[in-house]
Amino acid sequence: MLVYLAFMLPAIILSFYAQSKVNRTFKKYSSVKSQRGYTGAEAAGILLRKNGMASEVRVESVAGSLSDHYDPRAHTVRLSQPVYSSNSISAVSVAAHEVGHAIQHNLQYGPLELRSRIVPVTNFASTASFPIIILGFFLQSINLVLVGVILFSLVVAFHLITLPVELNASRRAIVQLSEAGIISSEETPGVKKVLDAAALTYIAATLSALATLFYYLSMFIFSDD
Repeated sequence: MLVYLAFMLPAIILSFYAQSKVNRTFKKYSSVKSQRGYTGAEAAGILLRKNGMASEVRVESVAGSLSDHYDPRAHTVRLSQPVYSSNSISAVSVAAHEVGHAIQHNLQYGPLELRSRIVPVTNFASTASFPIIILGFFLQSINLVLVGVILFSLVVAFHLITLPVELNASRRAIVQLSEAGIISSEETPGVKKVLDAAALTYIAATLSALATLFYYLSMFIFSDD
């Protein structure tokens, strides 16, 4: 347990901080209305039209808070209600980020294409890796433990691929919002703060996955001794 905490505690602390940061930042800029008054749904629609994608990609409202996402299979930008109908800096920032993913999909952005392809394998690896490692120790099978570690390394790879996808979508969002005149230059720092806070959650998730992998590797190395 102490070894596990040594690996995981920094990642756990960062994860809590990142989640707290994104909640605080989103709440703060949810009370700051954008000067041009566009709602998240309107901003998404403007950006889709600007990129010639309005006929291909829909914008829908979805239940929940911070449940916003782009569904590449349905070609749909789904915005949570606080984002869809609000004209705050937070709302247009999040909406533009999700449109950024739609633009990536339209342009066949490499990391996004790769992430989409490995989702089924990653889902299996995420579910199966730990039970296989435990079963390997129970059966005293070092090969089975190794299989579990390799499977979890695929989960880490997914997180590492996700990082550039998310960071690129945020960079696109800032440029697109500015070019479309949805935000003014004075509002750009606020948009960056919202998107940077969101990016921190992905960084924390990646570090947590890496810490878990290192822990599994240490279990494998010591079991081999």
